[in-house]
Formats: sequence, C-alpha cells, structure tokens
Amino acid sequence: MYELENVLRPYAWGSRTAIAGLLGRPASGGPEAELWIGAHPDSPSVAADGGDRLALDALIAGDPEHHLGGESVAEFGPRLPFLLKVLAAERPLSLQVHPTLEQAREGFAREEAAGVDHAAATRNYKDASHKPEMIFALTDFEALCGFRPAAESRAVFLHLASCFDLAGLDLPPLIPQLLDDLAQPDEPAALRSAFERLIAGGDDVAEATAAVVAALVSGAPLGAHAAELDTAVNLNGEYPGDPGVLISLLLNRVSLAPGEAVYLPAGNVHAYLHGLGIEVMASSDNVLRGGLTPKFVDVPELLKTVAFEAVAVPRLSAETTMLGQELYRPPFREFALQRVELLPGAEPVPLAQSGAAVIIVVAGAVLLDSPRGDLQLAHGASAFLPAAEAPVNVHPVAGATGPAVAFAVTTGMKA
Repeated sequence: MYELENVLRPYAWGSRTAIAGLLGRPASGGPEAELWIGAHPDSPSVAADGGDRLALDALIAGDPEHHLGGESVAEFGPRLPFLLKVLAAERPLSLQVHPTLEQAREGFAREEAAGVDHAAATRNYKDASHKPEMIFALTDFEALCGFRPAAESRAVFLHLASCFDLAGLDLPPLIPQLLDDLAQPDEPAALRSAFERLIAGGDDVAEATAAVVAALVSGAPLGAHAAELDTAVNLNGEYPGDPGVLISLLLNRVSLAPGEAVYLPAGNVHAYLHGLGIEVMASSDNVLRGGLTPKFVDVPELLKTVAFEAVAVPRLSAETTMLGQELYRPPFREFALQRVELLPGAEPVPLAQSGAAVIIVVAGAVLLDSPRGDLQLAHGASAFLPAAEAPVNVHPVAGATGPAVAFAVTTGMKA
C-alpha cells in the first residue's frame, strides 16, 4: 500500500476554503477546485514508498498485473480505469457533455490523424476513453442534469412570455420560436430543435437572454419555476448573454442534500453549480462544452454527442452492508464508490475491493490492514491499494475520540 501526494487544480470556479476545511489543512489562499487522486497522466498522484517517490501511472506501468489485477488489465488495459476527485464549486462549471466510448475512440483517432496538438484550445478529445461519472454530495450541492420533458420546458417559456405581457414589454421573437420548437409531438426532435436554436448563439440569443433577465429582476413573478429562473439570472451574472443561460431552462434543476448522489452517463448535458462533493469517473479528460465558459465550444461535434431525450434525474442509492458500509454502484464497469464510517472501537470493515483501489480519509484517522502489511492514514491522507494487497480491512485507530470517515474507489467489477 502506498500513501499518495495528490495534485490540486486551482480553476477559477473553485472554492478557496472547502477542500482545505474537509481535509483539515490550511487553505492555499487561492481557488481550490479539484483534488485529483489517481493515475491520470495529466496530473498523476505520487506514491510514497519509504524514501522513494514515483508517479502513480509509472508505478502501475512497472507491474500492471500486480497493481491492477488480471481481470482489470484484460478489460481496461494496463492503466487505472478510474479517477477520484474532491470537487469544490464556488461558481458554476461549464455546461458540458461526455462522449460514448465509440465516439471518444473515433474522435481521438481523427484528431491524432489530423495532427491536432494535445494542448490546443480547439482539441476536443484528449484520450480514447469515455468519461461516465458520478457525484456524491458532501454539502448541499446544486446542479443541472439532463433534459427535462419538453412539455415542462415549454411551461417555463410560457411563464416567461406571460411575464413580458404583465410588464407591458415586447416579447423577444426567440421565445415564440422556442415555444414552437418545444410543441413538436416528437420529444427528441423538440428538444433538439430548441437546443440547436439556442446553442447557435448570435445576437438574437444574447438579446433575448438580456430581455428575459431584465424582466425577471424587475420583479416578475417566478411562480412554480423559481429555482430554474433564479438559476438563469445567476448564470447570466457570470456569463452575460451566453447560450447556456437559456439552455439551463431545458434541463433538470437538481438539489442534492449531503449524502445524496447522481450519476452521469454519456450524452447527458450537465453543469455543476455549487457545492462540495466526491466525484468519481472513468479516467478520461474528454469534455465537450456547450456554454457557460470562455473556452472553445465546437457546436457540430457537441451536437453529435448530446443525447436528445428527456430523463429522470439519475439518482444513485447506496447498497448497505451488515457493517454499515455504503456501496454506490453506478451502471459503469470502471468504478464503484464506497463510504466507510467507523466509530471508536468499532470492528474493522473489509473494503469491497475488485482490482486496485484508492482511498481518502475525510474525518478522523484509519488503519489499513492487508496480508502484506499495515498503513495508517491521518485526516486528509490518501492511499493507493494494489490489487495484490486484497483483502484490505479498515480499522479505527486506537485511542480515537470521534468517528472516522473514508471514501474508497475500486472498479465496478464485483469482487
């Protein structure tokens, strides 16, 4: 087992205090958006083994069968198939979607053949993997997640039209056009038409967005749509006139309480808005952005990856073991998340490990016990657990005065 040093990503949207507070260390003074725990080649964790330090991807490459297990290598290749992040959003992230595995392979091969630099702002595919993911809320967590039914979105835009009537204001031509789009009997076609009209951007979208926000902040009644319309106003404050402001009204507005989780398959248009969470994903950096960002938006490529279907919010419930361990298994083979809580003096909890695992302690301290040795992790510490170390038991440390809480990720292949 190897204790890890991890890379902190200082994106501008990150909280300045949330990750530091969770991990019990001083804040850096700048934004702290994501802590990456894994072997992604862009920001691999560093494994400590006595006095030696080695990037985790390089450590795994030295003996993939030992570190990952034969079944994982056979299915995912000689690389860690998942990535764990601690994510802290103070401001909204970009509106985005992730490709399917087939789309990622085709897009990566196409850009490689065209010689597109991996660091180019116009590069869409950083690797040949898909990026299904999930988020577990540690605080109240706000997000947009997938298309709502077209009829529900149409009701929001009908309400906006009535707001203009009540205020005696001219209705932007874009609103009746969207109402027509959303009235189509074929729901995927309705959602696609409205989305394409908005993602195209231009003066009509920017002007309609400004008019809608002006009507809302002037005191228009929000009625049953308060959460969605407040979100649109707030997004416009960050990205004035951006197509993503009105696109947000086509999407499910999600509020997660601490302990709740959702998963995000390929094609799901989403954006995290605010909150602290444990994010787990396939080890990929493939993101196609659709707005709420100054970064590159490739509209034709985006439209090829979006799934134009209304979906219920893909909430994910825990499986609870006899020992109180919580297991979150989304419908992806690359990863599963475990939450372990230990009271002082409690019996050890066996990790549900399938292949390799990583673990981070977010409260108290734990002792990891495997047939090959022990490793104690303090509050805020993390570790890589090779497949050959299994089975690993998680113990409370002697003399603990409060509960210990840890999150671990392994593959979604059941042990």
